[in-house]
Amino acid sequence: MLRNIVNNFRRLDWVLIAAAFLLFCLGLAAIYSVDLGKEQGGNFEKQILFGVIGFLLMFIFASINYSGWRVSGRSLYVGTLTLLFAVLFFGSTIRGTRGWFNFFGLGIQPAELAKVVLIILLAKFFSNRLQQFRVGKHIIFSFILTLIFVIPVFLQPDLGSAAILLGIWFILLLITGVPKKYLIVLVLIFVMVACVAWVFFLADYQKERIGTFLNPTADPLGSGYNVSQSIIGIGSGYFWGRGLGFGSQSQLKFIPESQTDFIFAVIAEELGFLGVVMVLGLFAIIFYRLVVIARKAHDDFGLYLVLGIVAVIFLHMFINIGMNMGIMPVTGISLPFLSYGGSFLLICLIMIGVAESVAVRR
Repeated sequence: MLRNIVNNFRRLDWVLIAAAFLLFCLGLAAIYSVDLGKEQGGNFEKQILFGVIGFLLMFIFASINYSGWRVSGRSLYVGTLTLLFAVLFFGSTIRGTRGWFNFFGLGIQPAELAKVVLIILLAKFFSNRLQQFRVGKHIIFSFILTLIFVIPVFLQPDLGSAAILLGIWFILLLITGVPKKYLIVLVLIFVMVACVAWVFFLADYQKERIGTFLNPTADPLGSGYNVSQSIIGIGSGYFWGRGLGFGSQSQLKFIPESQTDFIFAVIAEELGFLGVVMVLGLFAIIFYRLVVIARKAHDDFGLYLVLGIVAVIFLHMFINIGMNMGIMPVTGISLPFLSYGGSFLLICLIMIGVAESVAVRR
């Protein structure tokens, strides 16, 4: 048994782990810098605690045979769905979203867990039907499974996480191989649903965010303030940056939510172009190693599992950096491994652990 543990430990993808750890350290540096400009800090220490727990969980999940998640997928789905509806009634409201359970001062967000559980469920669904994939039937059924998660998340309202859940489904569907005519139909349905949602479901502040995305300079002191200050911060970093703790936009609190939604702007301002290249380079390494693991997966379930993890990390990275640069709507999406927040950091490291489990057993 000890020999098996040692062999599995050696077969871990240490390049992937190192890249995730370095991103976490960059995030810690940015969070520490922002804490310096606050009268009451403490986020730096909390993030370290979550990081220690997260890396321990990563190794634990890497030691668990990933095939077991196929068996428990249905139970996880029902349990997570229960939490998503429970948080609507018993959860805490933060920044207008009722999506957190508070335990001893720490917030746990079920919507983050839903992303991992949806990956497991869709990986099971598509891998079981890969040989006899009936396009229309299986598209509708897999969409319904996803929509059941999306509805309670949308009601919180957490538009960003709802979009991520739909994005996971769409990316895994593309990987399965869908004829172009079905993709065109899906795009048309999405446009119709978006129009209906704009008229009947989106709140005024959500419409303002989309309007700001289309024209960030229309109201620079109002709805466009966040994005405008973020762009200023990114542009003022130049090549070397202003130095940790010396960013005017972040230290003088011009950039709102500087430790969460707009941490990329803090890194760009204080570490400059060099820091941005480091962040993007480390993400590129993570994506490359995950794709290598997926290609060498022992079975189709492992393949879809890892590609679903790629989808979550990529969508979060793309949307977060995009909204920092004003090319995506501000939706409260965190930057993986970097943004302050215990729930999402733990989920990211657990996902790396699941991918490592596939790597060990490839």
